[in-house]
Amino acid sequence: MRHTTNGVGLSQKVLVISDQSGFSRDLFARWQMQPHLPEFTALSSDLWHGATSSPFDVAVAGDIRPERIPDVLKQLNRGLAPSVYLAAMGEQIHGLRRDYPRVVVIPHHDAWLDTLVLVTEEILKRAEISARIEHIEHNARTSQSQATLGKYMVEMRHGFNNALTSVLGNAELLLLESATLNPGMREQLETLHSMTLRMHEMMQRFTSLELEMQCAEKSARSQEKTADSISYAVRA
Repeated sequence: MRHTTNGVGLSQKVLVISDQSGFSRDLFARWQMQPHLPEFTALSSDLWHGATSSPFDVAVAGDIRPERIPDVLKQLNRGLAPSVYLAAMGEQIHGLRRDYPRVVVIPHHDAWLDTLVLVTEEILKRAEISARIEHIEHNARTSQSQATLGKYMVEMRHGFNNALTSVLGNAELLLLESATLNPGMREQLETLHSMTLRMHEMMQRFTSLELEMQCAEKSARSQEKTADSISYAVRA
């Protein structure tokens, strides 16, 4: 059994909020039957109230003391991460869903544990897909930026090469008339000729950069297509 990851190599995290240890124990035991196991953190409603900044991918709440239920649901409804709440016996499901629309409310029935695990797993899958899309889009933007920079440098290469060719040609012509040059001027001209050759050789390396730029552009387009197909699958 392996841990569930969020699409970029990090384990997904489930926060369990309950005032009864049996709730967390039953949830952990049931999840052992699933092919993927996330990381769990179990807190009471009092402890969680002071740890709202702890990062997690989904929160699961159940078996909470009656006086703490409204505050817990308000916190979950305001949070950025998705959350699931197992309603207590006798609670009005429609009222809870109306008052806390961002919380997935599951009624308390005989198969509540299976339903809770399956719903939470589905939320984790969607979170993994979203993280993967974000990662792909980030890589695509980075590749595009690198391709733009490479394109600019390749375009500059042509103009620079023309200037170098002109300098190199004139230096070679002057060196052919070495008899008319004094030793100091000839030495300076030979240095200019040598440095121009070195710069010309360096500019030739931009040919490989052009090929790398083309590969980066193809990679960016491929990643954009992958992100679009994943986004379409999620919407479907």
